[in-house]
Amino acid sequence: MTVDGIENGIVLDHIEAGKAMMVYKYLNLDKLDSQVALIQNCSSRKMGKKDIVKISEDLDIDLDVLGYIDPGITVNYIKNGIRVDKKTLQLPETLTNVLKCKNPRCIISVEQELPQVFKIVDRTKALYRCMYCDTIVRSEELS
Repeated sequence: MTVDGIENGIVLDHIEAGKAMMVYKYLNLDKLDSQVALIQNCSSRKMGKKDIVKISEDLDIDLDVLGYIDPGITVNYIKNGIRVDKKTLQLPETLTNVLKCKNPRCIISVEQELPQVFKIVDRTKALYRCMYCDTIVRSEELS
């Protein structure tokens, strides 16, 4: 299978196989008018299999969300067919309005206009703690 390169935009590479649709959802790529290519389970010497997302528009993407979904993602910015910048990600210290607290007694359940803020407590297990009630949320619990 051959997928053409993009002239201007962003290429999200080294996405763990099977996570491209999650990236698509959390970056709201369905709301774009530009072209978006999702490539799933392509061969990778480094990872075995990986996903790639190509966006033919230079937009401001939430690197914290990407880092939370998969800290191994590389973000490549393309101008005139040439990569002009490359960013590597890591788990963010703070996540705002990405996770939802599952505790029914948390203030978030009542005061829904408050931002849902979580701080990292364990990088090796990708555990985050609600700033309001201290409930722990695991990485697989994306809302």
